[in-house]
Amino acid sequence: MQDIVKISRALISVSDKEGLLAFAGRLAAAGADILSTGGTARAIGEAGIAVRDVADVTGFPEMLDGRVKTLHPGVHGGILADRAKEAHMDAIAAHGIARIDLVCVNLYPFEQTIAGGADFRKAIENIDIGGPAMIRAAAKNHAGVAVVVDPADYAGLLAEIESHGGVTSETRRRLAHKAFARTAAYDAAISNWFAEVRGDETPDYRALGGKRAQSLRYGENPHQTAAFYRAGTRREGVATARQLQGKELSYNNINDTDAAFELVAEFDAGESAAVAIIKHANPCGVATGASLVEAYRAAYDCDRTSAFGGIVALNRPLDAEAAKAITEIFTEVIIAPGASTEAAAIVAAKKNLRLLVTDGLPDPAEPGVSIRTVAGGFLAQSRDNGRIGAGDLKVVTKRQPDARELADMLFAWRVAKHVKSNAIVYALDGTTVGIGAGQMSRVDSARIAARKADDAAEAAGWAAPRTKGCVVASDAFFPFADGLLSAVAAGARAVIQPGGSMRDDEVIAAADENDIAMVFTGMRHFRH
Repeated sequence: MQDIVKISRALISVSDKEGLLAFAGRLAAAGADILSTGGTARAIGEAGIAVRDVADVTGFPEMLDGRVKTLHPGVHGGILADRAKEAHMDAIAAHGIARIDLVCVNLYPFEQTIAGGADFRKAIENIDIGGPAMIRAAAKNHAGVAVVVDPADYAGLLAEIESHGGVTSETRRRLAHKAFARTAAYDAAISNWFAEVRGDETPDYRALGGKRAQSLRYGENPHQTAAFYRAGTRREGVATARQLQGKELSYNNINDTDAAFELVAEFDAGESAAVAIIKHANPCGVATGASLVEAYRAAYDCDRTSAFGGIVALNRPLDAEAAKAITEIFTEVIIAPGASTEAAAIVAAKKNLRLLVTDGLPDPAEPGVSIRTVAGGFLAQSRDNGRIGAGDLKVVTKRQPDARELADMLFAWRVAKHVKSNAIVYALDGTTVGIGAGQMSRVDSARIAARKADDAAEAAGWAAPRTKGCVVASDAFFPFADGLLSAVAAGARAVIQPGGSMRDDEVIAAADENDIAMVFTGMRHFRH
């Protein structure tokens, strides 16, 4: 026989009133007395459902602009009394406190408020106090109280009450778990907002929180469980994107799509179209151009083999011409800040191809926090929002870079920021022509990038690889001259790197001996 709690009295106080009237009406029809507050009580009463205001129970009016209304023994005694303890029940009876069997509360919309760019005072006013207190009280005492914090749970809860005459212990425990998780995520949003407005990048306590957006079939591998959570920030990206079509996103799709969109956002859509093709979180081709289709074809030519089954990100709304080109090969995901009706129709012919659209691009200079778990804890660091312009570069060689080389170096540098270390990027005319990623040795990355360029030339039928006369970007300094010399052997004529090695003089001398232009950025972009 299941442990059933009959709902004789329910307290309802919600900010999000989705489904409220149907929920309250069916509870009342099931025999529950409804207790409520403020705007919730008015809405229920105006719908013709019998409701009693909390102030009538506490004998104390709502005050301080609603900050104080439920923080009272008349409420919390009815929630927290342990039904299995005779002393508890005698105590509330002695004080005229009635049991509360169900607490339905959702919180002031703090996350939505700060996402909308509210000022400090408005954000503070949207921090709920009484709501979390009631939720936590009911969740703690779930042996005798059901707690619901999400309108998505109304229908299932009502069905159980109507079929079982109350709420089962398993449901109460599940709802209590969700309630504690909800208040934890809420407090995480508040504490992280405080850290942001105070400029405290390494607070004593760092909380993480999010709401599950999607249960995934599995994680990186089939034996791993996974889910996708939204943290509630306003940053454009895969978490805010609308999926117009295609099969469900996988864990790897989401991870790779995020990497692709963050990379392509480095390029101002007002200056040029840009396309990034990603495979396993690394770019296999990036290009700028006068149009999206021009940029796509150039990016595709960098590594046609790896582009198969890749993720394509665009910095402008997808148009029909680009959609036709992208759908010529198997592609997993397209993400763009919008899509024309014609382009969406072209993509729709590929039923499994996912098309994601956003309302804009993420700002690559925006501050933020990156998190990575380790055994027993996690690492938190500020997002790599470092930006380098022409004025930040220090020419360290005898030969000065010309205007074309300078533009290509800045292009390659932005791409290298998004390539796993050790990263080497060869670029020419706003297009990557060879990428070496994730090697233990920088010289190996330089050689792999050159080999990729050779393969691309063979696949395209070019007479020579496009590394001849290109520039090369290195995400960190060259510890020895060998990596630089590998790039020179591939055809590079200009180098952009952070500098800072003990052997910088040797590397500079090697560049000068080969009549290579080289600039230092003073900033590195490790990406592990």
